[in-house]
Amino acid sequence: MRYSIFIFCVIFFSHCNTGEKEATGPVEARDTTITVENAYSELFLDSLSLEKFLAEHTVNETSANQYRSFYNARNYQYAWFVADGITEQTHSFLNRQGDYISYSKDSSLQNAALQQLFDTVENGSTKIKIPDNLRLEAELMLTGQFFRFAEKAFAGDTTLNVKDLKWYIPRKKVDVVATLDSLMKGNGNQPYEPLNAYYKRLKTALIRYYELEKRGGWQPVTLDKKSLRHGDSSVIIGRIKKRLARAGDFLAEDSSDVFTDSLVHAVRRFQYRYGLTEDGIIGESMVRELNTPVEKRIRQMLINLERMRWVPEDITGDYLLVNIPEFKLHVFENAVPVKHMDVVVGSGQHNTVIFSDYLKYVVFSPYWNVPASIVKNEIMPGIQRNPNYIKSHNMEITGYSGNIPQVRQKPGPNNSLGRVKFLFPNNFNIYMHDTPAKSLFGETKRAFSHGCIRLSEPEWLAQFLLRNDSTWTQDAIKKAMLSNKERYVALDSAVPVFIGYFTAWVDSKGLLNFRNDVYGHDARMEKQMFR
Repeated sequence: MRYSIFIFCVIFFSHCNTGEKEATGPVEARDTTITVENAYSELFLDSLSLEKFLAEHTVNETSANQYRSFYNARNYQYAWFVADGITEQTHSFLNRQGDYISYSKDSSLQNAALQQLFDTVENGSTKIKIPDNLRLEAELMLTGQFFRFAEKAFAGDTTLNVKDLKWYIPRKKVDVVATLDSLMKGNGNQPYEPLNAYYKRLKTALIRYYELEKRGGWQPVTLDKKSLRHGDSSVIIGRIKKRLARAGDFLAEDSSDVFTDSLVHAVRRFQYRYGLTEDGIIGESMVRELNTPVEKRIRQMLINLERMRWVPEDITGDYLLVNIPEFKLHVFENAVPVKHMDVVVGSGQHNTVIFSDYLKYVVFSPYWNVPASIVKNEIMPGIQRNPNYIKSHNMEITGYSGNIPQVRQKPGPNNSLGRVKFLFPNNFNIYMHDTPAKSLFGETKRAFSHGCIRLSEPEWLAQFLLRNDSTWTQDAIKKAMLSNKERYVALDSAVPVFIGYFTAWVDSKGLLNFRNDVYGHDARMEKQMFR
């Protein structure tokens, strides 16, 4: 096989010191019985050969232990070779690695020997007798390459400091030994990637955008008046139809210069995908998104794919996900989305922190314990202007910290937290809550808070979280919200909460979404990823 020829030649010329040395010292005993679980290879190595390879290649202790764990668990049976060639699992791994390098544009995993092996197509039945020492070298090199691949492709780039990027969700850890074992137990075609569904969908969209890039992307369009709407005629409309058709939004066989019903539908679909007002009118904000180059969108998708490697594969049970750039809360019941709710997040000066925790309490008719920074910067100047400020805002002073009063706002209709709040105790003092400022939910860009997350439908969320407690009926919840008496309710089971930051994703409808980089986190990541 040509695969065998490449392994023989490349390894021979790449590793001069591959001659066998006489084994010294005890060799770990192994069971060479071929069982149903390990029947695909008749080849075995021994622990002394493995230790010799690890020493010669100065493999660090963490990686060395991964080698030992993997081969010990399989009685030191070969993973990548059978007596007459390469296993199907080898083909599968090399194909997947090549696919990853292709779509991620990550050249750090390229290996000349393995790349040639990957690029070679098996041709005919020619066989070559590979010396045992070179086959052993190739076997262990492939294992090490898989470990490097799994760490990078499945867990993300460890050279990126996530805290410098303002990301405080604990990074997912990948068991590379278990992942490799999963590949080996399959038939070479089974999925074994520990990546979530959002990652896989965005990866597919990215590959489609590479095709768009190869075809020249798209040309910018310029409006010939402030806006275009249904019934209008303009040469620009024909160009926009072509642009929307490339993105998959305009499906009609129509290249006319008339703003038709089909174009209204396509415009609304595009506006939905970009978080714009879905009015079916082509205005400046839509044209700005239309004119963003395909190359920039590709980078945006690569940045978000990297973030998606950091989070769990797939979460089971109930959980809440706030996506800051989307200004949305997504509620999942048994891992199935059941509600999408508008939210207001922190402003550019008061960023909502990216982190995860567990929601434990629903608090009806809450007090608002005003943060010291707000007391100092807003309330104290208010008191100086108006001695009646505290009373007029339904507040009270509960003590002092130095010269700064400790202030809380009493429960009531004008309380800044509204009628209910949801606590997931954390070091950032961030939580979700109702708000009396309902008008802000009418805005498309909703970054107005001091960092906490305001909910458009807090009563619904309270009902969802307490749905299994028969004492908390809809009427009971409403009554508690209007009681003006603070009441804490502990949940029977804490619910995971993720405050994330994704500016590109494919939603459950299969639609590719983009959002603006509201806090500049994408820009910071771009500098690190594409330097």
